Amino acid sequence: MNAQDYEAAASSSPTEIASFAGRDQTLLQRFQHVLHQNPALVPLIVLVLSVAVFGLLLGSKFFSPFALTLILQQVQIVGIVGCAQALVILTAGIDLSVGAIMVLSSVVMGQFTFRYGLPPEVAVACGLLCGTLCGFLNGFLVAKMKLPPFIVTLGMWQIVLATNFLYSANETIRSQEIEASAPLLQFFGNKIAIGGAIFTYGVIFMVLLTLLLAYVLRQTAWGRHVYAVGDDKDAAELSGVQVDRVLISVYALSGLICAFAGWALIGRIGSVSPTSGQLTNIESITAVVIGGISLFGGRGSIMGMLFGALIVGVFTLGLRLMGADAQWTYLLIGLLIIAAVTVDQWIRKVSV
Repeated sequence: MNAQDYEAAASSSPTEIASFAGRDQTLLQRFQHVLHQNPALVPLIVLVLSVAVFGLLLGSKFFSPFALTLILQQVQIVGIVGCAQALVILTAGIDLSVGAIMVLSSVVMGQFTFRYGLPPEVAVACGLLCGTLCGFLNGFLVAKMKLPPFIVTLGMWQIVLATNFLYSANETIRSQEIEASAPLLQFFGNKIAIGGAIFTYGVIFMVLLTLLLAYVLRQTAWGRHVYAVGDDKDAAELSGVQVDRVLISVYALSGLICAFAGWALIGRIGSVSPTSGQLTNIESITAVVIGGISLFGGRGSIMGMLFGALIVGVFTLGLRLMGADAQWTYLLIGLLIIAAVTVDQWIRKVSV
């Protein structure tokens, strides 16, 4: 390079250099960058396409207000628990105990009301406290004892599950008893009809919770610390983030959200059953993965989790209306999980 060329290159503005670099990128690379900046975009695209395909195949049977809001009702529990799971996975952890904590919290609410005669308001508060304490214990073992999240929550899942059956004596509190003396326990099952659409309080809570967490994660220091811990825990600690406190708060909040899910579960099924929600932990992980939240932590959107849960709901209802075998639902969801992880790996290779 001669002197004139060097001076010309040195005098180039940053904008010109950036535009030149942008022209070097292929269309696929630009799309990759867009997905990297907007993790919820992939599940949103899949959700829109799924609704469009089933709408074309089933017509008004699928596109009716009742059918579309039925999807929301079916995914409300998974969506609420998915919020808890998403918080943990964003820190590069995983929580296998979310379903068990949810059920135990609902059992505590029911037993404290009918076995001990406490006011339903006090019983609900005790159930919420129970879920929070379980989550706090998970966080303490992960943050302070430096134990792997998978092992901690796997053990907690077994402990909480056994406690649930031992404490409840495997007895179900029937819907009629709850309706007669403690309707507060079924609060999230109350419905609001708008035209042909039917919304439950549980659906409304799920949407509001998702929006609130989306704001907190993006607009508050705590939310940015959650992403920082998941992206690189050591780097976050060196930059002044109190990693242990963040982890404990995330797991405790996860437990509280699971307790709210337990309350919503009573409203959903009408009764307090120690055998309900057995697959919720797996379903919540499914919603998170399909929703584009990276299992490696530090990247993803809570809105993506909601889209992931809705995708599962759309496939489940659509295939059911078509009269297909239920196993096709599991097959397609399995393919979606593998595809979501593959896309995540591809997006992570983008050069920032």
